[in-house]
Amino acid sequence: MTWSIAPEPYDSPVAAALWRAYYTEVSDRWYLLHEGHRTDPGELEREITARTDAELTPPTGQLLLARYDGRPAGTAGVRLLDAATAELTRVFLYEEMRGKGGAALLVAAAEDAARALGARRMILDTRSDLVEARALYARLGYRETEPHNHAPYAEHWFAKSLG
Repeated sequence: MTWSIAPEPYDSPVAAALWRAYYTEVSDRWYLLHEGHRTDPGELEREITARTDAELTPPTGQLLLARYDGRPAGTAGVRLLDAATAELTRVFLYEEMRGKGGAALLVAAAEDAARALGARRMILDTRSDLVEARALYARLGYRETEPHNHAPYAEHWFAKSLG
């Protein structure tokens, strides 16, 4: 079984399915933790369809699709915030694909994509309950920093030099 990672149009059916899975999982985790129930289906649909992520296209961004043994497995997105700084977003693997090394490969590919866009630094934010993500970023050399945005669910901010 092997991994492959390649650019993917943000609006492809495969990317849309992965976005739906990603958003459903992170939203449900938040609601289950804080309110004891899954996301309201109507709210979920509104939020999924509200974001196009068109900025994840060159020359200011890139969406990457990971495949495991040829099957769609996950995504990572990069968007330039300024000429030197890129943001890592949408790092996600289907649950059955986790633990196979794909997340580190996705992040490394996203770092390469950010460098190709001219970035020298990568930043990201995440939540406290996404402990797996925080552990991954720390393992890959990301260091926790002061907040760099006011995103409503951001609780931890990370940065890494791409030099």
